[in-house]
Amino acid sequence: MELLKNCISNQISIDNQSLSNILSEFEIIELNKGDFFLNSGSISKKMAFIESGFLRMYNIADGKEVTFWIGSSGKFITSLSSFVFQTVNFWNIQAVTDCKLYVINREKHFELCTKEPKWLEFDNKLLAYSFALLEKSMFAQLHTTANERFLALMKEEPELFQNVPLQYIASMLGITPESLSRLRKNLHRSIS
Repeated sequence: MELLKNCISNQISIDNQSLSNILSEFEIIELNKGDFFLNSGSISKKMAFIESGFLRMYNIADGKEVTFWIGSSGKFITSLSSFVFQTVNFWNIQAVTDCKLYVINREKHFELCTKEPKWLEFDNKLLAYSFALLEKSMFAQLHTTANERFLALMKEEPELFQNVPLQYIASMLGITPESLSRLRKNLHRSIS
Protein backbone atom coordinates (compact mmCIF):
# COMPACT_ATOMS: atom_id res chain seq x y z
CA MET A 1 0.00 0.00 0.00
CA GLU A 2 3.10 2.17 0.14
CA LEU A 3 2.77 3.07 -3.55
CA LEU A 4 -0.82 4.30 -3.08
CA LYS A 5 0.18 6.20 0.04
CA ASN A 6 2.99 7.91 -1.88
CA CYS A 7 0.72 8.63 -4.85
CA ILE A 8 -1.69 10.54 -2.62
CA SER A 9 0.88 12.30 -0.41
CA ASN A 10 2.97 13.38 -3.43
CA GLN A 11 -0.05 15.19 -4.89
CA ILE A 12 -1.46 16.88 -1.80
CA SER A 13 -0.35 17.92 1.67
CA ILE A 14 -2.05 15.44 4.01
CA ASP A 15 -1.82 14.45 7.69
CA ASN A 16 -1.31 10.82 8.74
CA GLN A 17 -4.81 10.39 10.20
CA SER A 18 -6.56 11.58 7.04
CA LEU A 19 -4.30 9.39 4.92
CA SER A 20 -5.01 6.39 7.15
CA ASN A 21 -8.78 7.03 6.92
CA ILE A 22 -8.56 7.15 3.12
CA LEU A 23 -6.41 4.04 2.76
CA SER A 24 -8.72 2.03 5.04
CA GLU A 25 -11.49 2.33 2.41
CA PHE A 26 -9.50 0.45 -0.25
CA GLU A 27 -9.51 -3.32 -0.60
CA ILE A 28 -6.90 -5.50 -2.29
CA ILE A 29 -7.94 -7.39 -5.41
CA GLU A 30 -5.72 -9.61 -7.52
CA LEU A 31 -6.48 -10.26 -11.17
CA ASN A 32 -4.93 -12.96 -13.29
CA LYS A 33 -3.80 -12.19 -16.82
CA GLY A 34 -6.92 -12.06 -19.00
CA ASP A 35 -9.35 -11.31 -16.14
CA PHE A 36 -11.68 -8.35 -16.56
CA PHE A 37 -11.90 -5.49 -14.09
CA LEU A 38 -14.81 -3.96 -16.05
CA ASN A 39 -16.87 -5.02 -19.05
CA SER A 40 -18.26 -2.82 -21.79
CA GLY A 41 -22.01 -2.29 -21.42
CA SER A 42 -21.96 -2.46 -17.61
CA ILE A 43 -21.97 0.39 -15.10
CA SER A 44 -18.73 1.12 -13.27
CA LYS A 45 -19.07 0.83 -9.52
CA LYS A 46 -15.37 0.78 -8.61
CA MET A 47 -12.08 2.51 -9.26
CA ALA A 48 -8.68 0.83 -8.96
CA PHE A 49 -5.19 1.94 -8.12
CA ILE A 50 -2.69 -0.33 -9.89
CA GLU A 51 -0.11 -1.56 -7.41
CA SER A 52 1.49 -3.89 -9.95
CA GLY A 53 0.76 -5.14 -13.43
CA PHE A 54 -0.83 -3.69 -16.55
CA LEU A 55 -4.49 -3.20 -17.50
CA ARG A 56 -5.77 -2.04 -20.85
CA MET A 57 -8.91 -0.10 -21.73
CA TYR A 58 -10.25 -1.17 -25.07
CA ASN A 59 -13.39 -1.55 -27.13
CA ILE A 60 -14.29 -3.32 -30.34
CA ALA A 61 -14.91 -1.16 -33.41
CA ASP A 62 -15.66 -2.70 -36.83
CA GLY A 63 -14.66 -6.10 -35.48
CA LYS A 64 -11.23 -4.89 -34.27
CA GLU A 65 -10.03 -4.32 -30.74
CA VAL A 66 -9.02 -0.68 -30.28
CA THR A 67 -6.87 0.06 -27.23
CA PHE A 68 -7.55 3.48 -25.74
CA TRP A 69 -5.11 3.36 -22.82
CA ILE A 70 -2.84 1.00 -20.90
CA GLY A 71 -2.66 1.57 -17.16
CA SER A 72 0.49 0.63 -15.27
CA SER A 73 1.78 0.56 -11.71
CA GLY A 74 1.08 3.78 -9.80
CA LYS A 75 -1.99 4.82 -11.85
CA PHE A 76 -5.72 4.82 -11.26
CA ILE A 77 -8.13 3.20 -13.71
CA THR A 78 -11.90 3.09 -14.24
CA SER A 79 -14.44 4.20 -16.79
CA LEU A 80 -14.60 7.75 -15.46
CA SER A 81 -17.93 8.87 -16.93
CA SER A 82 -19.64 5.63 -15.93
CA PHE A 83 -18.15 5.76 -12.42
CA VAL A 84 -19.19 9.37 -11.81
CA PHE A 85 -22.52 9.56 -13.66
CA GLN A 86 -23.55 5.89 -13.50
CA THR A 87 -24.02 5.71 -17.26
CA VAL A 88 -23.33 2.64 -19.37
CA ASN A 89 -19.60 2.13 -19.75
CA PHE A 90 -17.99 1.92 -23.23
CA TRP A 91 -14.76 0.18 -22.22
CA ASN A 92 -13.49 -3.24 -21.36
CA ILE A 93 -10.74 -3.07 -18.76
CA GLN A 94 -8.70 -6.26 -18.85
CA ALA A 95 -5.55 -7.46 -17.11
CA VAL A 96 -2.69 -7.75 -19.61
CA THR A 97 -0.52 -9.31 -16.88
CA ASP A 98 -1.26 -10.57 -13.38
CA CYS A 99 -2.26 -7.49 -11.38
CA LYS A 100 -2.50 -6.38 -7.78
CA LEU A 101 -5.04 -3.58 -7.32
CA TYR A 102 -6.29 -1.41 -4.48
CA VAL A 103 -9.97 -0.87 -5.19
CA ILE A 104 -12.48 1.59 -3.81
CA ASN A 105 -16.16 1.24 -4.58
CA ARG A 106 -18.20 4.20 -5.75
CA GLU A 107 -20.24 4.54 -2.57
CA LYS A 108 -17.15 4.67 -0.33
CA HIS A 109 -15.44 7.05 -2.76
CA PHE A 110 -18.24 9.62 -2.54
CA GLU A 111 -18.61 9.16 1.23
CA LEU A 112 -14.89 9.95 1.54
CA CYS A 113 -15.39 13.06 -0.59
CA THR A 114 -17.76 14.43 2.05
CA LYS A 115 -15.99 13.07 5.18
CA GLU A 116 -12.37 13.67 4.19
CA PRO A 117 -11.71 17.04 2.50
CA LYS A 118 -8.21 15.81 1.57
CA TRP A 119 -9.71 12.97 -0.49
CA LEU A 120 -11.87 15.49 -2.34
CA GLU A 121 -8.76 17.60 -2.98
CA PHE A 122 -6.92 14.53 -4.29
CA ASP A 123 -9.93 13.47 -6.38
CA ASN A 124 -10.02 16.91 -8.02
CA LYS A 125 -6.35 16.53 -8.97
CA LEU A 126 -7.04 13.04 -10.28
CA LEU A 127 -9.87 14.35 -12.46
CA ALA A 128 -7.70 17.18 -13.76
CA TYR A 129 -4.92 14.70 -14.53
CA SER A 130 -7.40 12.48 -16.42
CA PHE A 131 -8.60 15.38 -18.55
CA ALA A 132 -5.01 16.50 -19.20
CA LEU A 133 -4.12 12.97 -20.31
CA LEU A 134 -7.10 12.86 -22.67
CA GLU A 135 -6.22 16.29 -24.06
CA LYS A 136 -2.60 15.24 -24.59
CA SER A 137 -3.68 12.05 -26.32
CA MET A 138 -6.08 13.85 -28.64
CA PHE A 139 -3.46 16.47 -29.50
CA ALA A 140 -0.88 13.76 -30.21
CA GLN A 141 -3.23 11.91 -32.57
CA LEU A 142 -3.97 15.11 -34.49
CA HIS A 143 -0.61 16.88 -34.50
CA THR A 144 2.23 14.39 -34.17
CA THR A 145 3.64 11.67 -36.38
CA ALA A 146 3.52 7.99 -35.50
CA ASN A 147 7.26 8.14 -34.88
CA GLU A 148 6.88 11.08 -32.46
CA ARG A 149 4.11 9.26 -30.54
CA PHE A 150 6.23 6.10 -30.41
CA LEU A 151 9.32 7.94 -29.14
CA ALA A 152 7.29 9.82 -26.51
CA LEU A 153 5.78 6.57 -25.22
CA MET A 154 9.22 4.89 -25.18
CA LYS A 155 10.54 7.77 -23.10
CA GLU A 156 7.54 8.04 -20.72
CA GLU A 157 6.71 4.35 -20.23
CA PRO A 158 9.50 2.07 -21.48
CA GLU A 159 8.25 -0.78 -19.27
CA LEU A 160 5.18 -1.15 -21.52
CA PHE A 161 7.41 -2.49 -24.28
CA GLN A 162 8.70 -5.30 -22.04
CA ASN A 163 5.32 -6.32 -20.59
CA VAL A 164 2.51 -5.56 -23.03
CA PRO A 165 1.87 -7.25 -26.39
CA LEU A 166 2.95 -4.96 -29.22
CA GLN A 167 -0.43 -5.08 -30.97
CA TYR A 168 -2.01 -3.35 -27.94
CA ILE A 169 0.68 -0.66 -27.92
CA ALA A 170 0.32 -0.16 -31.69
CA SER A 171 -3.45 0.22 -31.31
CA MET A 172 -3.01 2.76 -28.52
CA LEU A 173 -0.61 4.72 -30.74
CA GLY A 174 -3.09 4.61 -33.63
CA ILE A 175 -0.81 2.58 -35.92
CA THR A 176 -0.59 -0.99 -37.24
CA PRO A 177 1.62 -3.58 -35.53
CA GLU A 178 3.75 -3.66 -38.70
CA SER A 179 4.34 0.10 -38.47
CA LEU A 180 5.33 -0.26 -34.82
CA SER A 181 7.81 -3.01 -35.74
CA ARG A 182 9.36 -0.73 -38.37
CA LEU A 183 9.63 2.15 -35.90
CA ARG A 184 11.30 -0.13 -33.33
CA LYS A 185 13.76 -1.44 -35.93
CA ASN A 186 14.61 2.11 -37.03
CA LEU A 187 15.20 3.11 -33.41
CA HIS A 188 17.50 0.12 -32.81
CA ARG A 189 19.43 0.91 -36.02
CA SER A 190 19.91 4.55 -34.99
CA ILE A 191 21.16 3.48 -31.53
CA SER A 192 23.64 0.89 -32.90
